[in-house]
Amino acid sequence: MIAILKYNAGNSTSVENAVNRLGYETRITDDISVLQAADKVIFPGVGEASTAMNYLKAKGLDDVIKSLKQPVLGICLGMQLLCQSSEEGDTEALGIFTANVLKFPPKNLVPHIGWNNLIEIKGKLFSGVTAQNDFYFVHSYYAEICEETIAINDYILPFSAALQKDNFYATQFHPEKSAQPGIQILKNFLNL
Repeated sequence: MIAILKYNAGNSTSVENAVNRLGYETRITDDISVLQAADKVIFPGVGEASTAMNYLKAKGLDDVIKSLKQPVLGICLGMQLLCQSSEEGDTEALGIFTANVLKFPPKNLVPHIGWNNLIEIKGKLFSGVTAQNDFYFVHSYYAEICEETIAINDYILPFSAALQKDNFYATQFHPEKSAQPGIQILKNFLNL
């Protein structure tokens, strides 16, 4: 069973639908025992960092997420909350990845919305994906490039489009909204 973390942030249903179409049983939950017993955990998100972290802490999910041993995939806000901190709401995050999350400088159109390709992709999450594939992004904050960066996007400045450390994987883009290349990313994660 694939657990999709419920924490009052958006896009859980679209992630659930994408995973169900791939033939997997899913459950949207904030139940600690279900999360710990799941084969894989997806940490989705569209929302605001400090509000989301407050919910995780109030439910005791912050420590649970950090202790998970099965593959975990953070998406968008889920990725940002796996980093050290976020400038959004001056938020201390979970600290899985060494990157900090910063606000894009107001030099261009912010938020970053649209389809972009990736550079310097590496790792099992990107098996069958090429630098020519486009992925759907929508965000005003970005994760710095760090030692766990496995893909980069350049919008105003280069930033981490994907991260990986141990059993934790994360994408700034939305694989569930990224057509066939995004489905390939989800397949790769679900096959880990």
